[in-house]
Amino acid sequence: MKINAIDLFCGIGGLTRGLQNANINVVAGIDIEKKCKFPYTKNNSSKFIQGDLKQITGSEINDLYPKDTDIKVLVGCAPCQPFSSYSYRYKGTDASVNKMDLLDSFSRIAKDVQPDIVSMENVPQLAKEPIFNRFIKTLKKSGYQVNWHIVFAPDYGVPQKRKRLVLLASKLKNIDLIPPLYAKDNYPTVKDAIGKFPAIKAGETNNDDPMHHSPKLSPINLKRIRQSKPGGTWHDWDDNLILKAYKKKSGKSYTAVYGRMEWNKPAPTITTKFYGYGNGRFGHPDQDRAISFREGATLQTFPKDYIFLDKKHPISGYDLGVMIGNAVPVKLGEAIGKSIIKGINSYGKGKNN
Repeated sequence: MKINAIDLFCGIGGLTRGLQNANINVVAGIDIEKKCKFPYTKNNSSKFIQGDLKQITGSEINDLYPKDTDIKVLVGCAPCQPFSSYSYRYKGTDASVNKMDLLDSFSRIAKDVQPDIVSMENVPQLAKEPIFNRFIKTLKKSGYQVNWHIVFAPDYGVPQKRKRLVLLASKLKNIDLIPPLYAKDNYPTVKDAIGKFPAIKAGETNNDDPMHHSPKLSPINLKRIRQSKPGGTWHDWDDNLILKAYKKKSGKSYTAVYGRMEWNKPAPTITTKFYGYGNGRFGHPDQDRAISFREGATLQTFPKDYIFLDKKHPISGYDLGVMIGNAVPVKLGEAIGKSIIKGINSYGKGKNN
């Protein structure tokens, strides 16, 4: 059977690459951000379409599938910031509402296209939102069997303590996520992922890879990271290095920033600001710097040769961080793809019997 997928809100192609690794052909990826076009098309054998999914119609999506398609798959990760725990402070604002209804656009497109299989990945907090319940109800009314889970990413080979909501819906047969591929005693670690990268200093770029760059640190942050222990906190610092906010009673328990990763454990969740030492526990385990852009992408399980930029397609560090941090980890996308293939194969056997 010829299986073809379309990736909504595709970004730089984490989910697309994962599906392709699972032998699912991704016809096209669609995203409103034109800066995603170069890395998406450079690394994936899929067409990139820049467009606003609030405006794109179901018929336009349907026309992208080849006519000889046997199984239509529709996947996507609507921008998750409005649903994240960090963004709850902005809930109800115009900016938040404007992005939240992107999931309704996904729902509308699924209803109009009626693909055989739908998959959606997002932050766990989405499960508490009415918009998620609407999404599920729309799918069920259209005849889909729906399963969803809160997934711990290391279970599927992602070396970071990332939790994500993964939904699978099918008209063919009940399709669910494959069982975990790893357990606590063999989770991939920071060392497995980035342990062999060449050493660089804060502010330096590796000569062979422009992505292996770590931003410069201020003199005081250099002192702080030199006193930071892997897995430790700012409580390890001399008193004169501690920020005034952390000396207050309200700040003493806030220890999730200015920390080093640990070699033998999965990394913390890679956010859009992972390249900043003060933005989380993003310090390198033993070098006095934050992790590099390449290291962040590798912890997101992008291949080490994934090309994000070149001389003709430069990109700011801020935009690069957003692209990498917002991506679906490739290994999680691959697990979704393997789940779809397993379900389709099961469906085929059922038909033959």
